[in-house]
Amino acid sequence: MSEAVLDSEAGSVPATSGVVEDWSRDKQVFGVPWGKAMMWIFLVSDTFIFSCFLVGYMSVRISTTDPWPIPSEVFALSFGGDPIPLVLIAIMTFILITSSGTMALAVNMGYRKDRKKTFWLMVSTAALGASFVGMQAFEWSKLIIDEGVRPWVNPMGATQFGSSFFMITGFHGLHVSAGVIYLLVIAFRVKNGFYERRGGNYEIVEITGLYWHFVDLVWVFIFAFFYLW
Repeated sequence: MSEAVLDSEAGSVPATSGVVEDWSRDKQVFGVPWGKAMMWIFLVSDTFIFSCFLVGYMSVRISTTDPWPIPSEVFALSFGGDPIPLVLIAIMTFILITSSGTMALAVNMGYRKDRKKTFWLMVSTAALGASFVGMQAFEWSKLIIDEGVRPWVNPMGATQFGSSFFMITGFHGLHVSAGVIYLLVIAFRVKNGFYERRGGNYEIVEITGLYWHFVDLVWVFIFAFFYLW
């Protein structure tokens, strides 16, 4: 007989009975709030989507027979002299990394219940995110208007370049835009004392931070796979 199950004649019960009892009653088994758990589930599902996009991009790039445009040349900008490779992309990446820092500080201030600093740090994060989206819009307009790139045509080489670029960066830009709105809503609720009236729990700031850090992390992979490869 297993050691986990003792002699029933002695009045003992299986060692797993405590687990079964916890799961069968209206009781929180793990110390994870439902909001944070739901955000993690959403981020895991979103990870699969971005992974599929990037794997599809790599498969297309490896298998295409047409010449693939060189990203350092396509995304170069000139300020009156020679074009500087990836200068705009580097600035965009720096902005998102900086926004992760301001978001981390906002979470810290939130748990300290410093409403003013939490508000301004979240607004700063949203402003950095909006700047990123603005630069991405400029990047898109340059490709579409100046270079004539479309999802179905690419004068610089492989047709799949345009479809891959607009799909991947567009989906990520949509996430950043949604994150900016999300940040502003939570920030103004913090400022108005909404969470203090509900018990002073600023956990929502950390949940917002989870989403924002995920968006920043995804951009690192997009930057590495699409712009540096």
